[in-house]
Amino acid sequence: MSLIRAVLWDMDGTLVDSEEFHWESWRRAMASEGVVISHQQFLASFGQRNDSILSRWLGPAATPERVEQIAEAKEELYRQLIRRHGISPLPGVEYWLHRLQREGWRQAIASSAPRANIDVVLAALSATDIFQGIISAEEVKHGKPDPEVYLAAASRVGAPPERCVVVEDVAAGVEGARRAGMKSIGVSRIGAPLPADVAVRSLELLDADAFAQLLEGRSTAM
Repeated sequence: MSLIRAVLWDMDGTLVDSEEFHWESWRRAMASEGVVISHQQFLASFGQRNDSILSRWLGPAATPERVEQIAEAKEELYRQLIRRHGISPLPGVEYWLHRLQREGWRQAIASSAPRANIDVVLAALSATDIFQGIISAEEVKHGKPDPEVYLAAASRVGAPPERCVVVEDVAAGVEGARRAGMKSIGVSRIGAPLPADVAVRSLELLDADAFAQLLEGRSTAM
């Protein structure tokens, strides 16, 4: 069995609380197209790929060219907000990133976000040296709950699926981890706990050996 261990991190809502910046940038980008979206519509779309979101919001008007134009405008607005205001890691994130790094875990980002967004967030967190791999929206064809993004991230850092732990904040991400054959930690700050192997409201509340215990539990079950 491989001794390599890896943690695959979702980004939005898991590493950082980016909800307000995404809402503001989506609202402004859609308004410039003459489309009004509700906050409820936005929340229902959070964590999904832009092409899926815009296809639903625009309906028959969602031509590939228009989807690309709006998505690019939205993401540039989002990056401007982070550059202007900065962004902070969620509680417990900084501790676990550095602890896992010290313990020799490989770490990767497995996100539905564009690569440029990931780079801006990691720069704001001063965390660019933490991750051995990044998989972004441009590198996969299928969004979560399809397992493609996790399998690609695991391959990028050289870890077999059974030696990976996924950290997610939405049910689709947890389901994608399950389909990939990986253990998961679900962080649900509000609402019902996620159907993950371990569910917490904050990474600060994780047991001291939570990540290692998940893999040990898997190997014992085998």
